[in-house]
Amino acid sequence: MKNGIQGIRLRRATGAAVTTGAVIASGFLYAAPAQAAAAPSIVAKGGFVMNDANGKSLYTKAADTRRSTGSTTKIMTAKVVLAQKNLNLDAKVTIQMAYSDYIVSKNASSARLIVGDKVTVRQLLYGLMLPSGCDAAYALADKFGTGSTRSARVKSFIGKMNAEAKKLGLKNTHFDSFDGIGNGQNYSTPRDLTKIASSAMKNSTFRTIVKTKKYTAKTTTKTGSTRTMAPWTNTNTLLSNYSGTIGVKTGSGSTSKYCLVFAATRNGKTVIGTVLTSSSAAQRETDAKKLLGYGFSKV
Repeated sequence: MKNGIQGIRLRRATGAAVTTGAVIASGFLYAAPAQAAAAPSIVAKGGFVMNDANGKSLYTKAADTRRSTGSTTKIMTAKVVLAQKNLNLDAKVTIQMAYSDYIVSKNASSARLIVGDKVTVRQLLYGLMLPSGCDAAYALADKFGTGSTRSARVKSFIGKMNAEAKKLGLKNTHFDSFDGIGNGQNYSTPRDLTKIASSAMKNSTFRTIVKTKKYTAKTTTKTGSTRTMAPWTNTNTLLSNYSGTIGVKTGSGSTSKYCLVFAATRNGKTVIGTVLTSSSAAQRETDAKKLLGYGFSKV
């Protein structure tokens, strides 16, 4: 009778051990393998995350579906500028009325550049990436495109953006604008945008710019005096709201809705990704945080 009770107790003890995540076998205790974290649900229609060190995919949701990209397009704008041979970041560009007229006609995001001011290329890059200035984007396209007319130079610059996408082997990306305000042929995918950003982040100037929360430019006026611009604040709120964030760019628009290309580094590991077509600025951040957390759990 005593042996029977002991057998029941042993079976109960063994059962309890199994239900709490361990297995008793041959007198040894083995830990059961932990279940992998479930992939998060995001509101954005498309999403992609990868390990920046090796390009390994960590999360996908319609990762290769072409969508409008909004101002995340400006990542490529900056990349093309920074790829110019013998680039002088301190070269000055005079702000033209055409840039001002453009942002008014498009009701576009602006760096509030003043017509006639001389602004350095470096400052224009900050104006492009922090407040998402379409006037800064226009100035850069005009400066670094080639041609005898402004329209020719802009067309040339957009051609350089597409050439860069082709060089990166991207088959689902096409640009028809320098800022994301396209004519129906400005598109990319979460996977492609992430690859563009990963490549851009290899440039130290780009990295410095996109992790900057606030920047104050001092420009030169028509009369040669110095103008201190109102500070530009980075539209990427993850820089303040997610520890380890190092970039990279927001985007929004009537077609693109709310987009975010994001990157963060923790414990020496970098996760980079994109969400496209989320429902609000707050939601794109929530989506990105979920994907970053999930990404870090898998690297």
